[in-house]
This record gives sequence, structure tokens and C-alpha cells, in this order.
Amino acid sequence: MQDGRRSASAGTSRREFLQTGALSISALACCGAGPSRQDATVLQLEKLVDVRASDGPAPIDGATWYAADAPGAGLKYRVPLGALAKARYLTADVLLDGTETVVFAITLKEQGSGPQFFFRFALLNQCGARIRMPLGLIDMNRWGIDREGAWLKPRCYGGRIRLERVDRVWLKVIRKGDQPARWCLTPLRIAENAVQPMTAPVLPKGPLLDELGQSRIRQWSGKTKSADEVIARLRRQRDEADAQRLPDGSSSWGGWTARRIGPGEGFFRTHHDGRRWWLVDPDGYAFWSAGVDCVRVGTEANYAGLESALAWKPDPAGPFGAIYSGGRQKHVNYLKANLIRAFGPDAWYEAWSRLVLGEVRRLGFNTVGNWSDWEIARAARHPYVRPLSFRPKRTAHVYRDFPDVFHADFAADAADYAAALADTADDPALVGYFMMNEPKWAFSSEPPAAGMLYNTPSCAARRELARFLGEQYADDAALSTAWGVKATFDQVAEGPWRLPLEGKALDDLTEFSRRMVEKYFGTLAAACKAVDPHHLNLGIRYAGVPKPWTLDGMKSFDVFSMNCYREKLPADQLADIHEVLHLPVIIGEWHFGALDVGLPSSGLRRVRTQTDRGRAYRVYLEDAAANPHCVGTHWFTLYDQSALGRFDGENYNIGFLDVCNRPYEPFSRAARASHELVYRLADGQAKPYDDAPEYLPVVG
Repeated sequence: MQDGRRSASAGTSRREFLQTGALSISALACCGAGPSRQDATVLQLEKLVDVRASDGPAPIDGATWYAADAPGAGLKYRVPLGALAKARYLTADVLLDGTETVVFAITLKEQGSGPQFFFRFALLNQCGARIRMPLGLIDMNRWGIDREGAWLKPRCYGGRIRLERVDRVWLKVIRKGDQPARWCLTPLRIAENAVQPMTAPVLPKGPLLDELGQSRIRQWSGKTKSADEVIARLRRQRDEADAQRLPDGSSSWGGWTARRIGPGEGFFRTHHDGRRWWLVDPDGYAFWSAGVDCVRVGTEANYAGLESALAWKPDPAGPFGAIYSGGRQKHVNYLKANLIRAFGPDAWYEAWSRLVLGEVRRLGFNTVGNWSDWEIARAARHPYVRPLSFRPKRTAHVYRDFPDVFHADFAADAADYAAALADTADDPALVGYFMMNEPKWAFSSEPPAAGMLYNTPSCAARRELARFLGEQYADDAALSTAWGVKATFDQVAEGPWRLPLEGKALDDLTEFSRRMVEKYFGTLAAACKAVDPHHLNLGIRYAGVPKPWTLDGMKSFDVFSMNCYREKLPADQLADIHEVLHLPVIIGEWHFGALDVGLPSSGLRRVRTQTDRGRAYRVYLEDAAANPHCVGTHWFTLYDQSALGRFDGENYNIGFLDVCNRPYEPFSRAARASHELVYRLADGQAKPYDDAPEYLPVVG
């Protein structure tokens, strides 16, 4: 995925200038306690690269305005060696101007050409935020941390570093839209003690969401003007729902009546006809899964610390009380509020269930995808998938979310996990189940066995690793020679590990990680088949193309799944995966967004307009349908996310419908056109659409 990051060599330009000398310490904005003068050290701002500073008044005390025109621009700070070793946080207060998301990265660099650690985050526009980066993240045991107010989706990337060797810190713009990036920022500080989140952010333009859940700081064609407009739209959609139909030629399950694979077996299955893969519906017809994820009332906004950003916050004890949810994270759902306006507090869900399945059929989707209220699809006998999530009660994690698969209780945890499938084991409308989604250990630059060594002093998997290495090497001396460090099998089996892992060590740990993955997925898959032998195991929705060493563990699936945010499917890599697994492929997530409506972020792929979203949809889906390995694509998501951001801060224009249930019609028409053609494309009777739009740098 392109992130707009420029190379270090791009650091010199005619707009570069130096700013030297230590900056004076000033108090952080009074929006929740920041670090005190006694435990905070201001970092020396050494250089601005392609960034303009200005002295105008800022809404945050002690902040300076900065502006940049392109990704890669940033602020370089000098750090005295050792200064970060005892620190707990890097922190500053910040406010992003404009109406489009900007994504920043803090980079910690070891001296010389040493490794780098990246910490990425986005910001809400027109709302104060506090950067509160825990330096403990450098242990690589977490992919990210929770969003806090207007500080969105903090995530970790890069390599393992040693804080005592860090001598440079960069704050860079890595993604932006067409607007210049403009932000005000207080001095960046090192804090040795706790830094509190911001609790009362400044809002220079007032609340961010209106009473309908729309952005107040953005204007666009098609913005809903009143509650009466929403009510009329929702009631019309409900009344028209029953008349909506899947494309002509669809079986009762959405399969293709022109191509019967064989007798119906009562459940969905896979079939290779000698030329390509198909799914087969319960009545025996060829089936290609055109799905949409998150068919639910799913526009929740995380407003923890952002109460003042809401223009309308009804009484939780009144008729709109159902719009609130969450504990530590507070959520408000304005789509639900709009439904209550239209249908009342007691009848809104039944009305929504009826109208949303009508919208699914109108768009031509034959599958209700992941993270949906799948019970409504089951009741309507509309094909659906369901998600599982492995949350062991007995077995600890050894690295990020990777469990100790060699623990004696792992099989019992697997059985508990699979028991959830009993409820749908006999349902013919269920296409299959996804075992999990985008495991966090797969985002790491190191294999899980390496992360385990550094982060888990004692576990069954480490003892198994020592036994595995004992089969490769005669004694401690042989291990030390191969790994290039003085190491023993006892050190591998238990205790803290601080030695570097390179070369043959990483090779061995990658091979052991392959075995870990094989045992992990093989055990879960067997447990699932014991509970539900009829339905398809749809895999784990790997984030992108998987690393080769993970593939052997996926041979226990019925279908290989990946979430693939690209302009098209990577055909050559899919063929390589098929060569190993001999399984069909389904795409669990993909999307394209734009910045021409009420959302500040495009999502993970961006085009110019809603019409262009439709063109991008057709290019992607029709290319996928023509691919002999692919049996379906599931778009993420049915609804736009909230402009205030969901639980982690994502606030993307990625839906077919907005928070007021207004369809994006040009986009919707394009999707329907592809769905009407999908079976002829899969059968080789039609050529894929190829009028691609302009693909733009991602914002989000």
C-alpha cells in the first residue's frame, strides 16, 4: 500500500531552512494534564524540511503553526544519546487545520545507519489533540494502541530499536489530500512520568457533527438538510424494499441458473471445473460471491473525550437512549438515531432489517459479508458469512495476538472457540465462516517466534523452540556459531532475551514460526469441522499477500481469503498462492473512497469522485470475476464510517450509503452493472470493464 513517504534523500530543497537552539519550555494547553516542567524535556528542533513555520496566533497555548505541501515534509529533532532510555512518552499538543485528514509518522532513528521505528497516526480536523506516544511500544509486542479523542489510529511499524542509541526523531507528513497540510504544534517533549490524555479539546469551529451525524465543517452536494428529509427517505426505502430483486438469472440463493454444476447437496461447497474455481449453491448452481461487509447499523462514533464535538446529544434515558453504547470507549450512533426518528424506539430495527436487505438486493449483492447482523440474512434465507474470533481463556499470547499453541490447554481453547458454530451448523444460507481477521502478528517485520523470544520469558512454545533447535544443532557451541551470538538452548527455552537475531537465527525462527502457524490454524480448523462439517472454512482474511512461510498453515482451509486493497487483484501472486494451496480465493475486504462528500478520509484506496468510485469498483470486481482462482469479493463497507471516527478513528468514505441512509447513486449503479455481468465474466463470455479512473494518493 502506497503511503506517500519520501526517501531521506528528499530532505534538501530550496524550502529547507535550519532552526537551531533549544526551545524554551512552556506549559501544554490546559486540556488535561500534560507533563510537568520537572519531568519533561523539550527536544531540540534542528531542522524543518519542506515545512513553513509562521508566528500567527494559535488556538493551543505555546503552539507554532506549520504548513507543508507534500508528503515527506517534516520536522527533525536532535536527541542526546541516552535521553530516551528512561523516558516513558513522547508528547505534544496539536491541532490540524482544514477539512481533510493528514497522517503523520514519528520516526525514531538509531545513530548512524541503525534501525528505525515508525509510529503513525492521523488527526481529526479542527479539534485539539494530544500526541501521547508510549516509548514501550518499541518492544514490538503491540501493533498499535487505542485512539484518544482527535488522535486517531496510532500504529507501529519498522524495526526493533534500542532507545539508548536513538539520536534523531522525525515528525513527518506521510499522507494528505489536495489541501496543504497545516497544523499547530507545541514543542515535542520527552516525559519520564505518565502523561494524561486530553479531556477538553479546543474546537475553533465549534461542534464537528450535526444532529443527523453529518460533518459540520464540510459542505458537499447531496448533504441532507433536515430530519424530515431523512424520515421521508427511510420510509420510502422500507416501502420499496420488498420489490428489490437480485439480477435476472439468479437462483433462489443468488447462484447462476444458466450453469448447474451438479445435484444440490444442501450446503455451499467449492468446485473446480477444469478451467476455474466456483462456489456451488445448495441447489447445485454455480455461485460467485458478490458480498458487502458490515450490513448492520454500523456508523458508531467514538466520542470519548469529544463530548463537546457533538451538536446534539439526547438524553440517554429518553427515546433515543439506544444510540449510546460502550464502556471505556463511548459510542454514539446517529444512523440509529435517524432510524428512531423515522420508525420510533420500538419498531426501528425491524424496519431497518427490511429496508437494508432491500438495499442489498437493489445493489445486486448475493452475499451478506463479514461483521454483519447475519441473523437477518438467515431469517430471509439470503446467503451470508459469519466471523469467528479466537480469544483463549486458558492459553496466553506469546507475541501480539499469537497464542501459545504448544500449551497443553490450547486444544480446549480451540474447542470453546469452535462451539459458536453450532448455532448455524444446519443452515443452508450460511456460505461459510472466517476464522479470524488480519492477525496482528502478521503486520510485524519479524516472525512471531522472534517476537516471542524478546517478549515472553516463559512459555510452552519457547521450550518447544529449544527442542526444535536441539534437532538442528549438536550443542550450545554449534548453535552459537550458527547464530553469530553466544547463546544456549537453556536461554532459548526460558528467560529474558536481548541478543540480536540475524542471518541463520532468523532463518531458524522463521521455520519454527511456520510450524507455529501450521499448528495454530490446523488445530482451529479441525475443531471447527468437528462442530460444523457442512460449511466452508473461509480462512483468516490475511492482510494483503501472505508471507510464504505462513502458507503451509493455511492448507487446512477450504477457501483462502485475503483483504486486498489494490487497484486490481495481484494475479501473479494469486497464481503463486494457488500453486501452494490448491484452493480458491475470496477477497474479504476492498474499497475505494473519495473526498467529495462529508468524510475527511478516503479509506485505503482513493479516487476523485463518487462516479470514479463506481469505475474503480467495476475494474476491480470484473477483473476478479474473470480470474480463475477467485470465487468472490466482499466490499468493505455498506455504510460510510462516522466523520468523528469509529472506535479506532477510521472515518472513511467507503460506503454505498451515508449516515442518513442516502445512497451514492453513481457508485450504486456501477456496482449493480458489474453484478449483472459477473457470471458471464466468470464463464469467459464477457470481457472485464477497463475504463479505469485516476487513482490518487491515499488519505487515511
